[in-house]
Amino acid sequence: QLVTDAAPAAPRPLIDSNVSRRPHGLLLVAIPVFLVAWLVIWPIINAIVRTLWRPDETGVIGFNLDSYVFFFSDQYSINNLTITLWTTLMCAILLLVICLPISLYLRFSAGRLPAYVQAMAIFPMFVPSIILAYAFIRVLGPNGMVDIILNSVGLPKIRTPYLTPWGPVIGLVWDNIPLTVLILLSGLGNVANQAIEAARDVGANRLQVFWHIILPRISNSVLVAISFAVLGIFSSFTLPYLLGPASPEMMGPFMNRTFREVNDPLNAITQAVITFCFCIAFGLFYVRSVARNQGK
Repeated sequence: QLVTDAAPAAPRPLIDSNVSRRPHGLLLVAIPVFLVAWLVIWPIINAIVRTLWRPDETGVIGFNLDSYVFFFSDQYSINNLTITLWTTLMCAILLLVICLPISLYLRFSAGRLPAYVQAMAIFPMFVPSIILAYAFIRVLGPNGMVDIILNSVGLPKIRTPYLTPWGPVIGLVWDNIPLTVLILLSGLGNVANQAIEAARDVGANRLQVFWHIILPRISNSVLVAISFAVLGIFSSFTLPYLLGPASPEMMGPFMNRTFREVNDPLNAITQAVITFCFCIAFGLFYVRSVARNQGK
């Protein structure tokens, strides 16, 4: 009896080379890329060009930095940029202080109470900013609900944060809690219970478990959450306009007032370009950090 050894057949490739060369994938992303280039990239380039190449006093078009020199030499503009940076920093710190414990509790707890806590943490996502501002004024504003309650029990009025720099901070933190909690929860999903149990078995306390086990695994998620919060807060308009002081004001209301009330489009565009530069600097830092983390 003859036994013939047949060589195993070569596995068929999952993706045909002819199919892979077809431009189906490029066609699927062509429309989104075109819209991004048209609605985002082109306006940015146009704004930068309009502020850098424009006529001088003699009418000759050339490289001109007068609008930027005016911005950084004007004390009122510097104050508005400073209050914007301060508000963004305070919001980022408070969001971490508030949302990280909430996310840790939701990740490592079970039962009905964590479900209710998560629902309360996500609830601000469904409240429009204008409604949030109105509720803020009615509760913490002058003669608001807090003042009425304190007056009813014979206590003095509180100093309202309404129309102070802390007004936008409170509103923006409350408005950004849902997204921050969701991003941190997603990162905490990468923390295995076995790693925490192993650390506790060797005698690690809660702080050591958090610092050496949990935090290294969620550092990328923390960076993503802070990045989204900072980019949104730095360019916010509604809450700073309704809750913040008239002077100094954040860059969003400042740009709107310069364009509509002062009727100065050039300086308004300059302010927008400067705001974009701060945002893109932080965005590039985030992209670089994520790329370095993925390369490890």
